[in-house]
Amino acid sequence: MNTVLSRANSLFAFSLSVMAFLTFGCFITTAFKDRSVPVNIHISRVMLKNVDDFTGPRERSDLGFVTFDITADLNPIFDWNVKQLFLYLSAEYATKNNALNQVVLWDKIILRGENTNLSLKDMKSKYFFFDDGSGLRGNKNITLTLSWNVVPNAGILPLVTGSGHISVPFPDSYEMSKNY
Repeated sequence: MNTVLSRANSLFAFSLSVMAFLTFGCFITTAFKDRSVPVNIHISRVMLKNVDDFTGPRERSDLGFVTFDITADLNPIFDWNVKQLFLYLSAEYATKNNALNQVVLWDKIILRGENTNLSLKDMKSKYFFFDDGSGLRGNKNITLTLSWNVVPNAGILPLVTGSGHISVPFPDSYEMSKNY
């Protein structure tokens, strides 16, 4: 009547139901938490070069270099349902060819248990800041924003934008030096 396999199946199904309920409880207790914190971004240096572009039909493209400082206390974001944060600094700007350009300049992963007080000084772009043409030269409204993905133990993967951003004017002329 009730074999060992039948009892094992019932125990497994009950355990799976309890685990699903606990996982949903883990998700719902932190689903509506505000994960935004104040971020302070300071730009100490902006440089612009005009370099050869081998990716498209144009012969030359703008290449921007940005040196920045970031300070933020990310500790309020972490709770028992946060496994890690994926931080990234992005630049948004408009050109005559594109209404919206978005470029990721820098990123970092912060795991639970690591130092969550972000205090970075004189950081350089981790990735190239290319424009497909000359859209950076003389552009007065390039906005840098720090955003992050919260990687939870259970639930959705929210994308959060920090509450601080900065608009940076790029120079009207190109830098001619070889080193940065």
